[in-house]
This record gives sequence, C-alpha cells and structure tokens, in this order.
Amino acid sequence: MEELRKLEKVQRMLEFMDSRGVSNSNHHSNRFLANFIIFMIQPCGDLAINDKCCVLSYFIPTLSSSFLEDAYQHHHFTTTSEQNSGFQQSLVGDALVSCNQTKEYSLLQSSNENMAVVGLDSMQMANSTLEDFCRSYFMFHGLDVSKPQLIFKYLPILSFTESYIYQLDKMNEKMLETPNNEKCVYGEKDKRETELFVSCFSNDPVRPLVTVLEHRGLLTERIREELRQGEEYWALERKLCSALINKEEILVEDVMKAVHLKSFDYRVLNLLLYELQGTKVEELHMEFLSLSEFLVEVSDDLYDYEDDVLENNFNILRMFIRIYGPSAAPAMLAKCISEAEEKYECLLKSLDPHLSLNYQKRCADATKEGGKVSEHPLGTWTIPTVIQDEELYRLKLKSDSS
Repeated sequence: MEELRKLEKVQRMLEFMDSRGVSNSNHHSNRFLANFIIFMIQPCGDLAINDKCCVLSYFIPTLSSSFLEDAYQHHHFTTTSEQNSGFQQSLVGDALVSCNQTKEYSLLQSSNENMAVVGLDSMQMANSTLEDFCRSYFMFHGLDVSKPQLIFKYLPILSFTESYIYQLDKMNEKMLETPNNEKCVYGEKDKRETELFVSCFSNDPVRPLVTVLEHRGLLTERIREELRQGEEYWALERKLCSALINKEEILVEDVMKAVHLKSFDYRVLNLLLYELQGTKVEELHMEFLSLSEFLVEVSDDLYDYEDDVLENNFNILRMFIRIYGPSAAPAMLAKCISEAEEKYECLLKSLDPHLSLNYQKRCADATKEGGKVSEHPLGTWTIPTVIQDEELYRLKLKSDSS
C-alpha cells in the first residue's frame, strides 16, 4: 500500500508538471523531476522553500557526475546514520549562511549546466551603459535611435550581455583590497564570499556567456578576444589596486593597458551589433570609437578621483601619482591626453561628415547631461588637486564624518 501511495503522489505531480509545461518527452527525466519536487516540498526542520532553493543554488555548480559517484560510494560505505545527519546539517547550515552573502554569484551561473544567468540588480545598473551605447553607437550602424522598434529589436541580446559583464565586474570590485580591510583579518563572511568569487574568476567566468552567444550564431573570434581582454582588465585592476595599497611598484605599461582595456564591454556590444545586422565590421569606426572610449575613461577617472581614492578603485591619476610623483603626475597625464586628442581629431576628420557632426553633437549632449558646460565635445580637462597622502586623506574624511 505504501508503494502505491508513492506512485499515486508521483503521478499527481507528473500531471501538475505537465499542466505547467515543466516536462519533456523523456519519461525517466520527468519521473526524476517529479520525485525531486516531491522531496523539495517535504518539511525539513526550519527550512522554508526559499531556504531550500538557496541551498540548491549554492551547491548545484559542485554536483558533477564524479561528485555524485563519490557520494554513492560514501552512502554505501557509511554505516553510522548520525554521522550522515551531522554531515548534512553542517552542509545546510554553511550553505544558508553563504547563500545570503553571495546572491550575485548564485544568480550568475550554473557551471554544471554552462548557463549564463543575470540578476535584476545587474540589469538595472547596466541600463545607463546600454542607453549611452544606443545613443552613441547606433549612428555608426545607420540606425535611428529615435525609433523604438530598432532598439527593441536588438536590445535583448545587448542587455543580456552587458548585464552579465556588469555582474562579473561587481564581483571583481568586491575582490579588490580596500582601505577598510587592508590591515585587518577577513571575517568568516568576507572570507567565504571572497573565496567564492576567486573560484569563479579562476574557472573561466565568461564561458557561460560565450556559450549563449555561440548557440545563437553571434560569437566571433573577435568577440571572444574582447571578452578575454575583459578578464585581463579585471586581473590588472586587482593587481594595480593591490600594488597601490601595499606600496608596490607600478608599471606605466600596465596602467595604459588597463585604461585601454576598460571599455571592452562597449566593443563587445558594438561587434555584436555588426553580427546582429549581418554586416561587416567597419575598422575605421572601431578605431575611432576605441580612442573615444579611452578619452571618456580618462575623463571619468578625473571626475571620480576622490571617490576612487576612498574606495581604492582603479584610476589613471592615482596610478600616475605613484609612478611619477605628485608634482609631475598632472603634467604627464596632460601630455597623455594631448597625444590622444590629436589622434582623435585626425580620425574624426576621416569620418563621414554627417556622422562626424552627429557624434560631436552626441558628445556635447552627454557632457551637458553630466553637468558640464564646455566648448570641447568631451568637456574641459580639469585635473583635480592631487592627494599626496591617500591614507591620511581617508582618515581625515572618516574623522570628519564621525
């Protein structure tokens, strides 16, 4: 009778799954899933359904076939049920704590399924980049950004890609050595979170995104290379910011490379747009936009300088101060900007006159929207007052706010 009752439960669950479209043509797969759902909805101590989902989200990436084979052997050779119970309770407890601390990672991907997954927060935060991309880059593809149907035609894949990259970028920032924890031991929470992020970045973090693009026929070697360069940027960012905190040597070659690599997401989106439209990449446009991206990154660094000092974020002025000293750094950076502007103006003249005019207008609009008024399309170059002693600066601000 007990077995009949179990079969009846499974059959009812199969019918429920079918009504919700959660089934396929494989009978054994459906039975497995039905039994698993029944198991999930059974009471288990104080664990709510959400807690159970959280535990699974955390551990599914580790449940490889080899792990399950080892678990099978362990199950058959372990004779003490109390040991099994203690083992399970320990896993559940650790998973619940870790899950609450690493929601971004849980949402990011399931490496076992090789799926790219993005969170709502990352999509919302990626919106400003997507808006800027559409308004600044669509014109290079002959697309009218004022027509919503054109934006929504390409938006799903562009939004998904940028959100996934943004999610990884946030994780990388959390791995940076910050002034607040540089001289203290990590707590268990921070340690577990950091270890999880380090594990993600050491296991090909862009692979799920690459798989998605490949399955849709959008992946090119050039896009793959830009994503690889994104990983290189994150590694450089961690290396350089750590060197600043620990007063280690910084090479100007690494700094300049990092600035150039930083806008890799824009280049990925741009290359995707060529693929989505089935058109050939326009090399002149790519070269011009790459230089424009460099100047925008430098401009943003100057605007965010004080905040970047507080948070130990990558910033070209901070790096130049370490390399050249506080007196020479502004002049060296000004020279770097002047050289880039000369190349920019030369390439701008090579563009189609109508496109050149539209892009300059877009730059002027973006400058005004950013709260700056300037005759220069990228705004006036104002190098902020150099902070000679960053540690003292942070201590002073902390003291003033307390």
